[in-house]
Amino acid sequence: MRARRAADRTDPRSPGQPRHSPPHHHEVPADLSRPGTEHAATAELSGHPGGGETQAAPETLAVPDAAVSLDDVPRVLVSHGCWYPSVDPGGRHVAFICDRGGVPQLWEGPVDGDDVHLLDAEPDPVTEVAWSPDGRWIAYTTAPGGSEHTRVLCVRPDGTGRRVLAGGEPGTSAYLGCWARDGSALAVTVAEAPARLPPTGAEAGAASTGHSGAIGPGAGAPTPLQPVSGAAETVHPEGWTVRDGRATLLGAPSVPAPPTGPTGTVSTAGHPTAAAEPGPRTLSAYLVDPDGHAAPVLVASEREAATLRVCDISRDGRLALVRRGPRARREALVVRIRDQRVTCAVPVADGDPWIGAFAPDARTLWLRSDHEREHAALYAIALDPRGGRTGLTVAAQRDGSGLELLTLDRDGRGAVLSWNVRGVSELEVTPLVPGTPLDRTRAVPLPHEVVTRVAATADPDAPVVALSGSLRRPGVWWLPQGAALRTPWSSRDEDVVAPGVHRPVRPVPMRPRARDGLDLGGWYYRAPGRSPREPAPCVLHLHGGPEEQERPVFDPLYHELLGRGLDVFAPDVRGSSGYGRSFVDADLGRGRFAAIEDVADCAAHVVAEGLADPLRLAVMGHSYGGYLVMASLVWHPELFRTGVPVCGMSSFATFFAGTEPWLAQSAAHKYGHPERDRELLHALSPMSRVDALRVPVLAVHGEHDTNVPPGESEQFVRAARERGVDAELLVLRDEGHDFRRSDNRRAFRRAAADWIQRYLTG
Repeated sequence: MRARRAADRTDPRSPGQPRHSPPHHHEVPADLSRPGTEHAATAELSGHPGGGETQAAPETLAVPDAAVSLDDVPRVLVSHGCWYPSVDPGGRHVAFICDRGGVPQLWEGPVDGDDVHLLDAEPDPVTEVAWSPDGRWIAYTTAPGGSEHTRVLCVRPDGTGRRVLAGGEPGTSAYLGCWARDGSALAVTVAEAPARLPPTGAEAGAASTGHSGAIGPGAGAPTPLQPVSGAAETVHPEGWTVRDGRATLLGAPSVPAPPTGPTGTVSTAGHPTAAAEPGPRTLSAYLVDPDGHAAPVLVASEREAATLRVCDISRDGRLALVRRGPRARREALVVRIRDQRVTCAVPVADGDPWIGAFAPDARTLWLRSDHEREHAALYAIALDPRGGRTGLTVAAQRDGSGLELLTLDRDGRGAVLSWNVRGVSELEVTPLVPGTPLDRTRAVPLPHEVVTRVAATADPDAPVVALSGSLRRPGVWWLPQGAALRTPWSSRDEDVVAPGVHRPVRPVPMRPRARDGLDLGGWYYRAPGRSPREPAPCVLHLHGGPEEQERPVFDPLYHELLGRGLDVFAPDVRGSSGYGRSFVDADLGRGRFAAIEDVADCAAHVVAEGLADPLRLAVMGHSYGGYLVMASLVWHPELFRTGVPVCGMSSFATFFAGTEPWLAQSAAHKYGHPERDRELLHALSPMSRVDALRVPVLAVHGEHDTNVPPGESEQFVRAARERGVDAELLVLRDEGHDFRRSDNRRAFRRAAADWIQRYLTG
């Protein structure tokens, strides 16, 4: 279901219209218009579902070149960010994402020079980058219209030969996997358009059978992967696949089906429009030749999949490392490519999707995993010649800290390890020798607090890393032999903000304690010029996930709030990452009620510390943080003066009915099953307690958000207005769940700060 650009709308409400009217939408176009002051595992993979025509493998589509020289790029931002580096085979040139033109785009330049080039000037935000091992191609993922439905393209390093590799077909979406070691093919994962199931009459349970056959030269349909075990698929309650007419929830069949012969069924009882309902959505991973000479090769295919990414291909081309599964239940699978058989499965941690790689002889798999551990570590998985597991050992670990990023060098004999130590990154370079301790690890000093990505180079002692910090914008550094060299095209530290604007604030860590004794975390930002013990108006900002973690990095939103004289406290409530698996799982099921109480306990902590004024507190947050904002406002209606939920869920029933199938798959584990846990989810939904809302609300949403559809904000704002509460809705055009365009981000920051300032200091 590809998101389309919404038509321009006009505001139907006149100034004298009563509060019971629909929510007021403030749409922000790309002309920097600013809202006025009134705004506010199991190792088992199955093939395609039955029913309908099988989706073909992706086809390469040539598109016009869109490279632009630096001199022709308008400088939209005073200080830009650079991130997600990928290095050429020689290790001296980098492809990266940069927003100097106002939107994240694909750039290329040398590590030690400023001769950079914009390789794709199209306005679609770029989200991932991968330079081919042979140096001929740079692959990247874009989000057309800012939506969550992405596509994969590639272009030559000189900006010519641009083409779409996957995700260009109507109704599909695609994202990057790894390159084959010789650069001959790129792995891509395609979320295929759901097949339309035929009507089944009054009787439920009629099934249709999918096709079989391997993808390869002359073949066109995927076959189900042969699993390690022969277990049948899970039986779900009737109605599990039924949504509100817009898509299929998870797409699980309502009767068992053997993995070697997939079938799909859907009940039509009580649903007269069943003929129009889509069938289960399938994720399929292919190896695609960017030159278009060879037919795509199927690597893996799974129905109802939450994620499916090819992270590595062995040097002999026999085996693939595939990451699959919903959050908190990720798995690393070794897949034999010739017959798509899973030969090994190991649980892995959430977080960075690039989980590991094969040793040169494919007899060892190096893996970042939290298997049977509180914190992720480096594992060495011994493999037999067929890819089966013969041993599992922990090669590197730290007490109380998790392995966050793992990158092997080009020859597979060394690695760069990035550890998350209480929110701050620590980097190490180490040789990899299977069967021996990693006792020659070398620490690499970092000029800033957080590593967001590591790119291997030809020299194992000269990685390229993306860094963020509390006092600077994201940038790319070259670290030869321990030296920290900022790339000339990354912003300087002193250019983080415009001249005359207050300098960034370095936060201090805090450790609140929940009412049940659980230690929480977070970072506190003090507005410039305020005395240390002066109680201040304070904004609690709640991150998404829930498994994200607050890190000490420069956030323009926080900078905007601090410049208005507002302190910011960014806590990690239970469910956040960085504190171990038990902390992440502490909000499961009925533990979500405790997470809502954590918000109140964090507010009480900063008040008790003498930092925040108890009469001037606000709360805001994005995604799951937006949900927590709405929940906090109705569970603790007297605690906050106002709230700004951004892309948050207001009702789990409507969220599950409208979200993407892959997200529903993950969310069911995290929040609860929409059928079996219906009563719990109703009790946890802010809409079920909206009568308790007492304070003004500014809801913000991207118009193309398919993760948390805009209706979640709309219904909360509508309900608030119907109850006489001041509420507004700001809709950002050409944005999805994450706001990527500089003009929209600026408009959002200013509108949110205006709103909060009005109620805390006005």
